[in-house]
Parts: sequence; structure tokens; C-alpha cells
Amino acid sequence: MSIGWRGTYVTGSELRAPTEGLADVKVYAYAALTGIENLTSATGVSEPVTVAAGQVVPLPQAGITLKTTSPTAGTARVRPAAVNIGPSPTAPLIKCEVRNAGTLTTYPLTVTQEGQSSPTPSPDGAVASPKPTRTVTVTVTAGDPAEDTAGDTAGDTAGESGDDDLERDAGAAQDVDTTPVGGAATGGGGEAGPDGRMYVLAGLVITLAACAGLLSRRRLRSR
Repeated sequence: MSIGWRGTYVTGSELRAPTEGLADVKVYAYAALTGIENLTSATGVSEPVTVAAGQVVPLPQAGITLKTTSPTAGTARVRPAAVNIGPSPTAPLIKCEVRNAGTLTTYPLTVTQEGQSSPTPSPDGAVASPKPTRTVTVTVTAGDPAEDTAGDTAGDTAGESGDDDLERDAGAAQDVDTTPVGGAATGGGGEAGPDGRMYVLAGLVITLAACAGLLSRRRLRSR
């Protein structure tokens, strides 16, 4: 809640800047509150001003807005309190205390429950769930230079052996590539595959067997 504050000088009692002057100072105004538990004060601050040595320290013509928060509703009484001038509230260069505070006029301040801030309720059944975060962790381990050298040598040896294996595998692959697709179904076109060669060999055996049988029959008849 906000409380308006406006100050004026009594003629002849104006505040004046010291011999070194005042640079970028602010007016800090306070109000005292009673009647509501844990509500004791309100504070406001003006814009900074610079005042030359011996000049009157100006009070804000538009006044100052004091701010405070009440924990509960109720009716409080407000009265003026101290006024400090300085670069910050904890480093005042000029301090003005209230004399005979009990004789000052107090003003009523009504605080309603509507003025209290309350958390916004969540919809029934709504559960807030945090969004997952993908984290990629890369671990780099520094090895021993000697081990690295040994690893390179072993890698070269393995690489050479691997090249030989690749050459042999390539040769075998080349042999397979020369076999026609379909095996025996090639009809002998081009180079016969392993299945075709098997059938040719079987036919040759059958032919030799037939020839041998004919020769045996001719010998039996001649006897």
C-alpha cells in the first residue's frame, strides 16, 4: 500500500548544505504506524539532487510516496516520522528526528483483505511437472605418451595385417563375382558356376559307365 508524504519548511528553519556541498543526495521520508500487529513503518525516497554549499536543501514539491505491506487487515494510525538526507538510507548525511512524537496529529489508515496479495490457485487436478533437460557429458582422459606410442605401433602392425586380409578377401570376392548368378540355371553361358561344373562331371561319369557296359556286352557275345 502507498502513503503520500509532503514536507515544508518553517520559515527560518530551512536545512542548508554544508561547506562541501551535497552531491546526488536523496530525501528519505518515514512514517510510523500503530494499530496493526507487525505494521510499524513506511518508507519513501525522492529523486537525487545536488546542492551547493550554503544553499537550502529542497524538499520534493510533488511529495514522496511511502510504501509498506500489512500482514493482516485492520485499521492503523499514521503519523510523520524521521527525515534523512544522504546518498543511501544507511549512510545519511543529515538526520532529522521527530520532537514530541506524541503530540503530532495522526491519521487513520484502513487496510482491507483485498489489498493482500495471495498466490494464484492452480486448476483442480493440475500438476506442474518440470521439463526434462538433455545433458551430454563428454569425458576426455589424457593417456601416457609411452602408451600412445605403443598403441600407434600396434595399430600400424594391425593395419598392415588388415591390408593383407583385405587383399585376400578382395581376391575371394573377385572369384565369387566371376560365378554367374543362378548357378546351374546359367545354361553354360559364359563361365560355368560350381553347380554347372558338378553336372558336367556327373554326365561325364555316366557316359564312361555306359561305354564300359557296351564293351562288356560285346566281349560276352564274341565268346
